[in-house]
Amino acid sequence: MQRRSRGINTGLILLLSQIFHVGISNIPPVTLATLVLNIWFFLNPLKPLFESCLSVEKCYQQKDWQRLLLSPFHHADDWHLYFNMASMLWKGINLERRLGSRWFAYVIVTFSLLTGVVYLFLEFALAEFMDEPGFRRNCAVGFSGVLFALKVLNNHYCPGGFANILGFPVPNRFACWAELAAIHFISPGTSFAGHLAGILVGLMYTHGPLKKIMRKCAGIFSSNMHYYGHQDHFNSSVLPKE
Repeated sequence: MQRRSRGINTGLILLLSQIFHVGISNIPPVTLATLVLNIWFFLNPLKPLFESCLSVEKCYQQKDWQRLLLSPFHHADDWHLYFNMASMLWKGINLERRLGSRWFAYVIVTFSLLTGVVYLFLEFALAEFMDEPGFRRNCAVGFSGVLFALKVLNNHYCPGGFANILGFPVPNRFACWAELAAIHFISPGTSFAGHLAGILVGLMYTHGPLKKIMRKCAGIFSSNMHYYGHQDHFNSSVLPKE
C-alpha cells in the first residue's frame, strides 16, 4: 500500500464524468450510495491510510477491529478509487437490478466485512505456514476484495459469456481467476490475499452456505420486526429476486 499522492485527482475527475455520463437517475440507489460513500471517504478520510488499512498485526494482535469497517471504503490514491468505483458502477447496476436494492445492500455490507475477515485469515495462514512474520504486517485498503466477490456473483448469473482479460477471451466461470493472475502480473504490489479473499467469499455465496445463512438471518430480523409491531414490506422484499 502506497501513500496518497497530492495534486490533481485525474482519476476522480474521470470517475465523476463516467457517473454523469451514465446518468445519476440510471444508477440504482444502493450502487449510487456505495459510489458516493467511497468518494466521500476519499475526499474526507476518517483516518490516515496507515490507521485504516487492514492487517493481522493491527486488527488481531492490537485489537484494532474498527479497521474491518474502515479499510474497504478508503483508497490509496485517485486511480485506485477510479478503477474500483468504475468496476462497482457496472457490477452494481447489473446485480442490484437482479437482486433488488434491499438484498443488494445486505450483500454489500456482508461482503465488506467478510472479505476483511477472510483476508486476515489468509495472511495469518501464510505467516504461519511460511514462517514469515511479514505477512502479519501486510496492510491493505480498498473496495477491490468486495468487487471480486461481486464479480463471482455476476459471472454466476451469466455463466455462458466471455470476459476479455488482457486481450484474451476467457469463459466467465474462469474470469475471476484469470483476472486475479492478470492483475498481479501487471501490478505485483497489489494485495493478492485481498483479491483472493473476495473470490472465496463470492464462492461461499454462490456454492457454499453463505446465502442460506444470510437468508436465515434476514428471516430472523424480519420476524423480530413483526414481533415488535414494526413490520413493513421488508419481510417480502429483502430476499433476493432469483
